[in-house]
Amino acid sequence: MEGREEVKEPKPSFPLSLWELSVASTVVIGFLLGLAGVYLTMPASDYSFLKFPRSLEDLQLLRDHLETYTSDYTIQVLVGYCVVYIFMQTFMIPGTVFMSLLAGALFGVFKGVALVVFTATAGASSCYFLSKVVGRPLVFSLWPDKLSFFQAQVAQRRECLLNYMLFLRLTPTLPNTFINVASPIVDIPYRIFFLATFIGLIPAAYITVKAGIALGELQSVGDLYDFKSIATLFIIGVVSVTPTLMSKTK
Repeated sequence: MEGREEVKEPKPSFPLSLWELSVASTVVIGFLLGLAGVYLTMPASDYSFLKFPRSLEDLQLLRDHLETYTSDYTIQVLVGYCVVYIFMQTFMIPGTVFMSLLAGALFGVFKGVALVVFTATAGASSCYFLSKVVGRPLVFSLWPDKLSFFQAQVAQRRECLLNYMLFLRLTPTLPNTFINVASPIVDIPYRIFFLATFIGLIPAAYITVKAGIALGELQSVGDLYDFKSIATLFIIGVVSVTPTLMSKTK
């Protein structure tokens, strides 16, 4: 009818392009090929125990079996550990705390902390770049106003981002997974993200890896972070952000 305008409702569209989906698929395939390569180079045996640990019982079983391989197949175990940890961190699969405990049980404190910090930083970086490609269009399509708000908050604190990121990494204020995904979306520069991640994960990694040496004494994952441990992490975090707070009072 004349005089009536036809209202066309916008058609819902998938927020990811074919290229973005291809990037995410390529990352998944790359990790799977890496795991397959490690598996094929291991000696013939029953590997039914190999799975993502979901409990301390799973972790103890995995530790008991891997101890027999670590001395003779150190490279394969190390590569397999790194690929699994980075894969879990990249795709936000729960259970990296068990992998950190396993590092302590298999490699000791010093080597375990170095391994966990390396793999956690690499996995967080991989998640950062994947989120930069895939996460931004998803978040912008769902919460454009919130994304703009967080970007504005980051822009106001551009000169002290490292201190704030260190505080977030050192303290259990926000989950590390959230930080990994949100950082590129709110325009945290990668160099700031990398430094804060590499430095900020060391204290928590030390606590977890050290607990892995006495794995049999743990009753639950909650035993890892008692009041003393959490208080220590908060104190370190407050120290990291103190220069920023002092500069604002001048």
